[in-house]
This record gives sequence, structure tokens and C-alpha cells, in this order.
Amino acid sequence: MQELAKILIILGSVIIILGLVLLVAHKIPFLGRLPGDILIERKNFTFYFPLTTSLLLSLLLTIIFWIWSRRQ
Repeated sequence: MQELAKILIILGSVIIILGLVLLVAHKIPFLGRLPGDILIERKNFTFYFPLTTSLLLSLLLTIIFWIWSRRQ
């Protein structure tokens, strides 16, 4: 039962942190506009794929989780 409580507390904390990040993400000027992000604009069509931003965030999260797993 205590394991479930710990998991729920961690999950809730992650959701709160994710919500806070989403609130302030638009204030970071370069996020989503890095070189390598794909933007195609046509007359009635816009395609945007933040490739570089996705790779950078993936690398950052990988490092964070690697450090976290080494700590335990």
C-alpha cells in the first residue's frame, strides 16, 4: 500500500511540474524556433515539426533520468 502511495505522489509531482513547464514554455524565446526545426508554409497549409527542439528535450530528459537512476 505504501508503494502505491509513493507512486501516486511522484506521479502527481510530475504532473504539477509538467503543468508549470507548459505555463512558462511560451516565455522561452528560442524554444520551438531552433535551427533544424522544420516549417513549411503554403497558401492554405502550414506544417511545423520541431525536430531540433524535440532532440534537445529528449537529450535533457535522458540526462535527468540517467542521473536520477544512478542516485537510487
